[in-house]
Amino acid sequence: MTEAPDAKPAIDLTPEETAWAAADSMWAHDDTSKSLGMELLDVGPGSAIVAMVVRQDMTNGFGMAHGGMIFTLADSAFAYACNSFGDTTVAAHCSVSFIAPAKEGDRLIATAREVSRAGRSGIYDVQVSINGTAIAEFRGHSRVIGGSFIKGTVPKEHPTTVATT
Repeated sequence: MTEAPDAKPAIDLTPEETAWAAADSMWAHDDTSKSLGMELLDVGPGSAIVAMVVRQDMTNGFGMAHGGMIFTLADSAFAYACNSFGDTTVAAHCSVSFIAPAKEGDRLIATAREVSRAGRSGIYDVQVSINGTAIAEFRGHSRVIGGSFIKGTVPKEHPTTVATT
C-alpha cells in the first residue's frame, strides 16, 4: 500500500486521529447509513455524532418517523462510537425508549457517548434529538470481537487530525 503524501502511519495516530481513521474505514462500506442519507458529523474516542433528515419514505402509517429509522440512526452513532478505538466491535444488546415523535423534514441528531468500557465490553448511550430536544434514548452494549481494522494511514488534512512536523 502506498502512503499518501503528508500521511502518517496508523501506529502513530492520536486518539482523535484513530477515531477518524476508524470512521473513515467504516463509512467507506456503510451502505445502509449512506442510503438513509445519514451524515457523520463528528467522532472522537468513545463518541460520535450522526445526523439524518426524516424523509417521506421513513414515516409510518401515522405520518411520524418510523421507530426503526430512529433506532437505525442511533445504532449507527453507537457503531461509530464503540469502534472509535479501531478494534472490531459489534453490538451485543441494544434498547431504545421513544420520548417524542419526529416528522418528515425533521433533522435528527444522534449523539453517542461511552459510559463504560472494560476488557472487551462497553456500554454507550445515544440521545436522538431535534433542535436540542431529546426524542429518543438508546443504550447499546458492545463487544470487541477482533483486532484492529484500521488499514494503512489517515491523511493529515482530515478536518480534525492534528498536523505534526
